[in-house]
Parts: sequence; structure tokens; C-alpha cells
Amino acid sequence: MLIVNRSTRPILLILLACASAVPVHASRDQGLDREFQTAVAQYDSGHYAEAAAKLEDLLHQVPESFEVHELLGLVYSAQSQDAIANPHLEKAVRLNPNSAPARTNLAANLVRLGKLDRAGEQFKKAAELDPNNFDTNHNLAEFYVQSKKIADAVPFLERAQRINPSSYDNGYDLSLAYLLTGRLADARQQIQELLKLKDTAELHNLLGEVEEKDGKFVQAANEYELAAHADPSESNLFDWGSELLLHRTLGPAIEIFQDAVKRYPESQRIAIGLGMALYAHGNYDDAVKSLLRAADLNPSDSRCYLFLSRAYYSSPGQADEVVQRFRRFSELQPRNAQALYYYAMSLWKGKRAEDPSLDLRQIESLLKKSLEFDPKLADAHFQLGNLFSDQHEYPQAIPEYVRALELNPDLADAHYRLGQAYVRTGQKDAAQAQLQVYQKMNEKHLADIEKQRAEIRQFVYAAKDSPSGKP
Repeated sequence: MLIVNRSTRPILLILLACASAVPVHASRDQGLDREFQTAVAQYDSGHYAEAAAKLEDLLHQVPESFEVHELLGLVYSAQSQDAIANPHLEKAVRLNPNSAPARTNLAANLVRLGKLDRAGEQFKKAAELDPNNFDTNHNLAEFYVQSKKIADAVPFLERAQRINPSSYDNGYDLSLAYLLTGRLADARQQIQELLKLKDTAELHNLLGEVEEKDGKFVQAANEYELAAHADPSESNLFDWGSELLLHRTLGPAIEIFQDAVKRYPESQRIAIGLGMALYAHGNYDDAVKSLLRAADLNPSDSRCYLFLSRAYYSSPGQADEVVQRFRRFSELQPRNAQALYYYAMSLWKGKRAEDPSLDLRQIESLLKKSLEFDPKLADAHFQLGNLFSDQHEYPQAIPEYVRALELNPDLADAHYRLGQAYVRTGQKDAAQAQLQVYQKMNEKHLADIEKQRAEIRQFVYAAKDSPSGKP
């Protein structure tokens, strides 16, 4: 994560030099100067085509004018004609290599053309030429941020902040850079300084992230709450509810997500958050309903299906609707091993052998197909072993259990079921060894709640990074 998606500031704040501030001191006569000033006025008023025509004509008369090339480059840039602007901005730098604004304008142009290495060189040179200028330092820092070199950005953000301590944007980015580089105390101090200048929801939200990363749950929850009250945006409500969910303050988390669902009924991650909170609270039926809604909001997004499968196992009463969603998911992603696995388990769960409509061959086929696409899917091997065991086909079940445990030795139930299969096939010593492992794991094994927390944490952090959809 570079820049928090909630922020509306652009990642790279390129401050183009003001063309009108540069006189044509080398103009041949007052007539040329008047023509140039006319072009400046046209540029400033947004009449770019007229300005370009005037400047192109001037170039025939003063082909080596720094000012004309610089302004013409800016005119074409303003029209998103960056390829045409580039030679003029390059020429301006050659004509006046000691102009920091000219190098900044060229760097901005090179960024838009995707020539990041050369852009970085120009940003660095601009900062060297004018090291006490806020813009040159801030622009170089933001270039490093865009290039995912956060540590390299920090010194220039710091220098810019010393030059202009009242800069909110630079201060925010500096706080975020501190957070991302693990300098939590510096991040906290910088945010608190900014709060004295401007008390905003995004600062409280960022401070919540700092406190969460520093292991201070109560302070983090308080900051997320302040952010959500100041600005009840989808993102702020999600962060507040998620913080409470992560630390199992479930009642308040449910209330927050329920309010958020009313405000943002089209938000899939809010629906998933509510479903997880309800499930963790033991309200399985409502959890399934919320997760079904999440699946309908974005049927191709895999994030909700893990939690839907968990809730469904505890509340199979809505079997038809759940099976329909898993079937749709498998049809949308026919080569997705997890999708096929979930569909198989949704068909199998709640029916079992006593249901005459249960087609075990279909379930076996789906599990085997999921393993074709992902042979390392331990859960699929484990469940395929269970399927064989339930049909008393223990010789076929044993290798599936063994493979599942090779892939994931922490599957305590696989040790137990493998032990039982060994008993059925007369392998008493092997059975005893597996059952002993199971017993030891059961004694010291993390409770299901810890596994649930890990799954929730993984979802929350991923959802913060990509709120709009893709996992």
C-alpha cells in the first residue's frame, strides 16, 4: 500500500512553473514581446489552441528562446499532448539548465510518458538546483512515493515540511511514509502536529492505523470512531467496524456494520464485514444472509465465499440459496480450484448419505477436478479422504489424508481420520501414532477462534488495500 485509497490527493503533486512569471528578456523587439505576452494570456485563460498557434509562429522568429519553448511545452501538456510537448520542454532545459522549474516541468512530462528513470533524474536535479524550495523537495519525494521507494521519499518530505511546517498535504504524506517504514512514534507525532492545524477525519483514521500497528487497540478504536463520526464514509465505517471485529468487540461491531449497510447497501466489503461479525457472534442464519448479499454484489470476488462456507456449515437451513451461489461462482471461474471445492462442499454439507438426492459421484468429481487445478489444496485432499471413508473405501481414503497432511500438518482432524482409516485396515501401530498426534494437537492446538481471527485479519487488511473489489 502506498497512498491510502481514501485520500483524494493525487499521488504525485506536480507543481508546474507559472509561465506568466517568466518574461521574454531576450526578445528582439517589443512587438515579439507583445506577441509572447498575448500567448501567455491565452494560456492562462485556457485558450490553448490559440496560444499554441501564436507560439509556433514565434518559434520561427526566435528558435532559441527558452521562454517560448517552455511555454509551448506547457501549452501542449495542458492539452494532454505530452509527446508533442516533450521536445519543447527538453529544449528549454538545454537552453537554461539551471532552471529548477524547467526541470520540474520536464520531469512531470516524462512521468506522463512513462519514462520514470529520466523523470527521476530531472526531479533530483531540480532539488539540487533549489534545495530550499518546498516544491522541488515535495515533488521529488512524491516521485519516490509513486515509484514505491518510500524510504527514499522520507528525507525530502521531511525537508519540505521543515521549509513549510503548515503544509497539510506534505505532512500527511510524511506521516504515512513514517507509518509504512515502521517509524510509528514519528508518525504519531507528525499527525498530532497536523491535527493542531487541521482536525480532519482522515488524520484520525491514519492515527488509528498507527495505533493499530503499534498494538494499541483501544486508542486505535477511538481514533477510527472519531474519523467515522466526523465523516461517516464507507471507508471510515469499515475501518471502525473492522477494528472492533478484529479484537472481538462483536456487539458494537455488528451495530456499526448494520448502520454502514444502510448507508452503503452496494458495498460488498461492508456486507462481508457484517456477515463475519454475525458469524463470530454466533448468529449464523443472519450471517449467511449477509454473506449471500455480498456474493450477489460481486459474484466473481472470491473473498466472501470462504466466510459463506464457514457460516453455512453452522447454519445449513438456507441450503438451496447457498448452493446456487457456489454453483454460480464455479461457473464464473471454472478453472478456480477453490470455487469447485466450495461448490462440492455446499452440495455435500447438510445432506450427507441419508439424503436420496445426494450425488456422491458429482461431489467426488468436483473435488478431483479442483485438485487438477490446484494439487496442493490440502482441504480438497482431506475432504476427498472423508468422502471415501464415509463409503468405507479406506484404502482410497488413506493416501488422500496422507497428502493433505504433507501439505498442511496442522490439520488435526486429518490426523484423527487417518488414524481411524488405519484402524479399519488393520494397521494398528500407524493408527496409534496418528491418534497420539491428534491428541497432542488437540491439547495444545489453537482454538478455532484463533483460526477465525487469522482469516478475518487477512480479509480486513486486503479489503483496506483494495476496497473496490479485487482481492
